[in-house]
Amino acid sequence: MASSSMIISFALLACTLCLMSSTSSAQLTHEFYSKSCPKVFQTVRSVVRSAVSKEKRMGASLLRLHFHDCFVNGCDGSILLDDTSSFTGEKTARPNANSIRGFNVIDDVKESVEKVCPGVVSCADILAITALESTLALGGPSWKVKLGRRDSKSASLSAANSGVIPPPTSTLNNLINRFQAVGLSAKDMVALSGSHTIGQARCTTFRARIYNDSNIDAAFARTRWSNCPLPTGSGDNNLAPLDVKTPTFFDNNYYKNLINQQGLLRSDQVLHNGGSTDSLVEQYSKNAGSFNADFAAAMIKMGDIRPLTGSNGEIRKNCRKVNS
Repeated sequence: MASSSMIISFALLACTLCLMSSTSSAQLTHEFYSKSCPKVFQTVRSVVRSAVSKEKRMGASLLRLHFHDCFVNGCDGSILLDDTSSFTGEKTARPNANSIRGFNVIDDVKESVEKVCPGVVSCADILAITALESTLALGGPSWKVKLGRRDSKSASLSAANSGVIPPPTSTLNNLINRFQAVGLSAKDMVALSGSHTIGQARCTTFRARIYNDSNIDAAFARTRWSNCPLPTGSGDNNLAPLDVKTPTFFDNNYYKNLINQQGLLRSDQVLHNGGSTDSLVEQYSKNAGSFNADFAAAMIKMGDIRPLTGSNGEIRKNCRKVNS
């Protein structure tokens, strides 16, 4: 019969092994590809810089892909999957249809990475690295991307449609709640919203604001009318910059715009509208360094949302479909 000390030792050993397995499988690291694919960052950078040099807006689109991926069942590359006979993917969900873009660039990135180190780097990690490189290409801050995610073998239209991605009509409470639901604070939310310092939005997302809202600069609203006529169906897909001052450069002008009531979307302006986040918007408008630091920290936190690691998921050969 085993002594009580031996039983305790075995129990402690089992507990230690259990903890080791759970942390090693669930932990993302900066050095994940340091030996298996040391050139992954420069490979991604080359493709992204080329794409952004051809079209500045693409930088914002690629950054947004990472955001829309992580908020639906975690950062698992599911947003990249095309529809199949067994599931309808996320691309046609309400927050994504006629809106998210950049899939061809991700295809190009994946193809280039596969040439350097085949079967090693996940599409979910490619989205994370591409978000960094897109931000850098437009003058934004750097951060240490944590890696080691694996790719989902499925996608969910219903999950993408469930409201987890806040719509452009969101109230401040909805924004705070949606971000808190995935482990991000109100501060993270305000910092990540600063990504709207780049990119453009379709007329359908801001028409109601420029014609109906009172918390909008009148001259700013009028400048948008010509490109976004009031009748629904007329000019719906016409674009306007989210940041009226420097739409292709990553800076803190987004927050200055909000103070001047020049937020293009309702979900932008609610950040500075007499509520709990006003002071943070004012801080970022005055201190670009503070914004950059908080944005970088929030991007790292967002990348930690429910990743697939260890033996979960797979490393897709083609980001649009699961391995056969």
